[in-house]
Amino acid sequence: MPDDTRRGRDEIAIDREIGLAQAYAIATGAASPQVAPEARDRCRASHRRLGATIAARRHVYGLTTGFGPLADRLVDPGDGVLLQQNLIHHLASGQGPDFAWDEARAIALARLMSILQGLSGASEASIDALVSLLRSDLAPAIPSRGTVGASGDLTPLSHLALCLQGRADFLTRCGRRIDGAAALTALGLAPLDLERRDGLALVNGTSAMTGVALCNAVRARRLAEWSIALTAGLAEAMAARLEAWDMAFADARPHPGQRAATSALLARVAGASRLVVAPIAARELRPDENGQEARIGQDAYTIRCAPQVIGAVLDTLDWHDAVVLRELSSVTDNPIFPEDREVPALHGGNFMGQHVGLVSDSLANAVTVLAGLAERQVARLTDERLNNGLPAFLHMGRAGLNSGFMGAQVTATAILAEMRSRGPASMHSISTNGANQDVVSMGTVAARITAASIEDAATILAILALTVTQAMDILDERAEGGFSPSAQTVRGFVRIRSDRLAADRPLGEEIATLARALCRHSPPA
Repeated sequence: MPDDTRRGRDEIAIDREIGLAQAYAIATGAASPQVAPEARDRCRASHRRLGATIAARRHVYGLTTGFGPLADRLVDPGDGVLLQQNLIHHLASGQGPDFAWDEARAIALARLMSILQGLSGASEASIDALVSLLRSDLAPAIPSRGTVGASGDLTPLSHLALCLQGRADFLTRCGRRIDGAAALTALGLAPLDLERRDGLALVNGTSAMTGVALCNAVRARRLAEWSIALTAGLAEAMAARLEAWDMAFADARPHPGQRAATSALLARVAGASRLVVAPIAARELRPDENGQEARIGQDAYTIRCAPQVIGAVLDTLDWHDAVVLRELSSVTDNPIFPEDREVPALHGGNFMGQHVGLVSDSLANAVTVLAGLAERQVARLTDERLNNGLPAFLHMGRAGLNSGFMGAQVTATAILAEMRSRGPASMHSISTNGANQDVVSMGTVAARITAASIEDAATILAILALTVTQAMDILDERAEGGFSPSAQTVRGFVRIRSDRLAADRPLGEEIATLARALCRHSPPA
């Protein structure tokens, strides 16, 4: 097994459970997994039970039968290796672009975690192959399309199995493809022999949707943090009223997400001098100089209701993450080989991915709401009728000759419209597999839609980040600053990647670069 401790990676011992942060660290190559001895003991015992089942010539799906609706056709145990290999052959029909490097590694980790529960009967060779892969800088090249997420993610996981046999390409961190046989040599592995049940143990589970959902969980959480940081900066730029973010509102409506969002927003604006601190009701009614009542308005909902909107997103994220975490520590095979039962194997449906499908759709909706808030914040901040005296589209050159963020604002709206055109996937069951899979989860489709929505939301938030920091620069030039330390550090993060827009220039690459950075990093304190 390759030794990567010299690279300074953390070693993470994995047993029955793993945290989201630890799992994501392994997926992104920041840490290396080490299988706990207890997990290996469980898997060895499971493999022995499987061997005894085969020796007893029991009627067990995928060992002595065909697959899917062909489960009523018996297969001689002597053909077991060919049966497992043909399973991989007929399933390896995936299409479309490959999963991203870290997504593919997360898929491999999810499969490993399921096997380590000790009910799958997989061989130690399969476990070692997955661990060696995850201790390296390689990822399997897995086509992203072709699974309905019902009898597990059969199609993508079959491509993972082909990689472990040296018969399909691997990916480097930078996306370069490496021949499978050469990759196995670099990993110090022999091609995996799919003896006994290893083919079915590798493909029969929800690991593709779970791996993608794991990456979604971390990235969406970061975007929610960026939404809080940028909303706080927007409030400062617009000289908003702090009253609407009083913790009394969170106490009166105690959703955990709203409480967390309110607390985080208040922490972000600490030290700012531009915000209006006094509540509206602190002012007595009196005529102004013209004999009319003084006008004291409330802020628009994009600022005033930010704790409620972002808080609801945070609550949805918590639900999503809890389900994904449970799925990572679950057995999603069929059949399973439990201890101390009258029969050696139990047949059921833990491969059905409905849990992950439903929470993925919910997260996609939440991310779209977050993007909608950001898009409206960009629209308000760039509209000279609504932005509290800032120039139209935040231009810094001659008006008319320079258009500032006019084009970027339209881009944000266009991307949001496309996000809203994507419907939920988990409700769209379609009977397939000869009506054997007559209800399916579409969980991986849902997770992929969520991943695309996260990428789009990051782009809109990047545009918001550019406009908020531009507004700060304009106000500083007018000597109307007084921004919080938090807003200043956020501006520094943005300015490393994009200078102020002193005159019109192409912004496409800068927006894309910043969007990637928002997905990779939490906002600075």
